[in-house]
Amino acid sequence: MPQNRSPQPVSLVTGANRGIGLEVCGQLAALGHTVLLTARSLDAAEAAARRPAEGGRRSVHPLRLDVTDDADVERAAAEVADRYGRLDVLVNNAAVHYDTWQRAVTADLDVVREAAETNLYGPWRTVRAFAPLLRAGAHPRVVNVSSEAASLTNMGGGTPAYTASKAGLNALTRMLAAELRADGVLVNAVCPGWVATDMGGPGGRPAAEGARSVVWAATLPDSGPTGGFFRDGRPLPW
Repeated sequence: MPQNRSPQPVSLVTGANRGIGLEVCGQLAALGHTVLLTARSLDAAEAAARRPAEGGRRSVHPLRLDVTDDADVERAAAEVADRYGRLDVLVNNAAVHYDTWQRAVTADLDVVREAAETNLYGPWRTVRAFAPLLRAGAHPRVVNVSSEAASLTNMGGGTPAYTASKAGLNALTRMLAAELRADGVLVNAVCPGWVATDMGGPGGRPAAEGARSVVWAATLPDSGPTGGFFRDGRPLPW
C-alpha cells in the first residue's frame, strides 16, 4: 500500500542537483507537483532539495538515483512505488560529456561509451523501470532532455560523444512514444537551448528559460503531441 496518496502529480527528475534539472524541479514544485529530485549521491540530492524557494521546497524530496546502475534504478523505482504507487512525470535530464575537445575521426571511444551509458542507456533504463508506475499515472509524461546538436538535419562535426548519444536518445524517444501511446503516455524530446550551466558554459540563456521548455513538455494536456522534438514549445527538425 503506497504511503502517500497525494492528489498532486508526482514528478521525478534525473541529474537534478544543479543546472537545468534543479530549475525544472523548482518550476514543477511551484506548479504544485510533488517532485523527486535525484542525483547519484544522496548527499548531493539532499543539498539540492534545500535550494528551491521556500514555497516549493516542501514539495521537493531527495532520492538517490544513478542512471548508469541497473540495480540502483530498480531500487529507486521500487522506492517510488512504495511511497506513491505511481509516477506522473519522468524527466530524463542526466547527461555527461559535452566533448568540445573531440572530433569524430579521432574520438576516444571510451569517452563515447561513457556518454552513451548516461545520455542514452540511462534514460532507457529509467523508462523500463518506471513504465509500470507511469502507466498507473493519470496523465503520464516522459521528457527526454536532448539537444539541437542531435538534429540529423543540421548536424555537423564536433562533440561526437555528446551528439551521437543524444541522436540515439531522439531515436529512443520516437520508439517509446509509439509503444506507449496506447497507455496514454506522452513521450517527447526537448532541447532547452544553449544554457549557462556547468556543462554549457558561460554566455547561454538562463537556466530558468531552458527549464521552461522542459516543464512545457512535462505538463502537456492529454491532447498534446507525442514523439516530437521541441524547443520553447516549437518543433525542431529531426
